[in-house]
Amino acid sequence: MKTVAPHDRPREKLERLGAAALGDNELLAIVLGQGRANASALDLANAMLAGGGLRALIGAPHGELRRVPGIGAARAAQVLAAIELGRRTLTRLAEERPRLSSPRAVAEYLLPQFGSRPVEQFGVLLLDTKHRALRASVLSVGTLDASIVHPREVFREAMAAGAASLVLFHNHPSGDPEPSDEDCRLTERLVAAGVLMGINVLDHVILAEARYFSFREHRRC
Repeated sequence: MKTVAPHDRPREKLERLGAAALGDNELLAIVLGQGRANASALDLANAMLAGGGLRALIGAPHGELRRVPGIGAARAAQVLAAIELGRRTLTRLAEERPRLSSPRAVAEYLLPQFGSRPVEQFGVLLLDTKHRALRASVLSVGTLDASIVHPREVFREAMAAGAASLVLFHNHPSGDPEPSDEDCRLTERLVAAGVLMGINVLDHVILAEARYFSFREHRRC
């Protein structure tokens, strides 16, 4: 960092101008704290971002971050912890129990938590009689292109929480939220099971980074 003017070093710049004035690499350099021999913290930050920017760090495994020279176990943990803290600030606190009465509201609630997961996860968002969120639970973790869940797991979770209705959700790590044929078949099966169980399946929302697909919006649920 010796080659950077003192007033333009990330930490000093943050104190002077605020965090919003810093670039992604400067913020990451502050998280890293210090560099290594012949490389500043800013150099390490640039190396970490070279593979796809901040989005590539979201959901990155601990071991993958350590492939960058100078990033050991401790620094990789610091970066992952900072990313998770950022994710949680975007997630509404459970105590607020927001009312989720539209597919867009559901997607905005779920995307910060599940939209960028590196493997496919299937879960349920449980709602009370006023469509207020009770909790979101992951029921199945699959591969990048498959996730298997049984109806009894879905409705056992709903009955245990006293849910009046639920929204199915899963993520597509590919970044494309369009449903597959298997997604459609699973949705039909769980909607039918919900009728039998007396618990309304309101929607199935597929999450993909910042985008989503709603079966309800597309009148396919």
